[in-house]
Amino acid sequence: MLGAIIGDIVGSRFEGMPIKTKAFDFFDKSCHCTDDSIMTLAIASALMAFKKNDCKNLAYFAIRNMKILGHAYPNAGYGISFGNWLRNENPQPYHSCGNGSAMRVSPCGFIATSLDEVKKLSFEVTFVTHNHLEGIKGAEATAVAVFLSRQGNTKEEIKNYIYENYYPIDFTLNEVRDKYRFDETCQKTVPYALEAFFEAENYEDAIRNAISLGGDSDTLAAITGGIAEAYFGIPNQIKEQAFSYLDKYQKTILHDFYELLI
Repeated sequence: MLGAIIGDIVGSRFEGMPIKTKAFDFFDKSCHCTDDSIMTLAIASALMAFKKNDCKNLAYFAIRNMKILGHAYPNAGYGISFGNWLRNENPQPYHSCGNGSAMRVSPCGFIATSLDEVKKLSFEVTFVTHNHLEGIKGAEATAVAVFLSRQGNTKEEIKNYIYENYYPIDFTLNEVRDKYRFDETCQKTVPYALEAFFEAENYEDAIRNAISLGGDSDTLAAITGGIAEAYFGIPNQIKEQAFSYLDKYQKTILHDFYELLI
């Protein structure tokens, strides 16, 4: 989960100002948390409440906690449709295929104990907003990649599962980098974020790969970052720098979530 948040923080300064290179300062004073981080924390807190209360209604906690975190951080950069959803007293799914479903889902891949469970958790936290099939698929592919990484599968094994069940990724980053453009849909974000992970040598390299595509930089890096954390781990130096961008409330959610995984 922290891997997704770091990806968001590092990519935040490039949203709207895309770059097409891996050569950039990893952290910068202009970096900050966006809605990607806030909603990832919301899903993590929803999962914790769900486990603590031992009930079957994860969707309730997903809605509740996204609204709690959304109202606590109202200026995080939410899209128009999701912003309206946050303000609605009785929020309903709005048939979105946006990449917001995938940017926030990594906690499901960390907390699940089986492939069936990760798919169920992903669906429950996704359909409350993104009930379009592509929105559901993008979130599930991301959560499954996180889970398979945590289980010690090789990149080749993960890649084969993704190819067979979600996206026939038939490109390299070098082949698409020059022509890739900003796109907020899952189908035009998640496959590219996955390939950024598949081509990476380590956690930092995965984030650099994602951002070098341009496009929706913070979300690409958030999706890639959650998977890369599960596969490579995060160097302590990067963790320490990332914490300087988080407040006490955010750090507490992170701490409590990782404690739950022990």
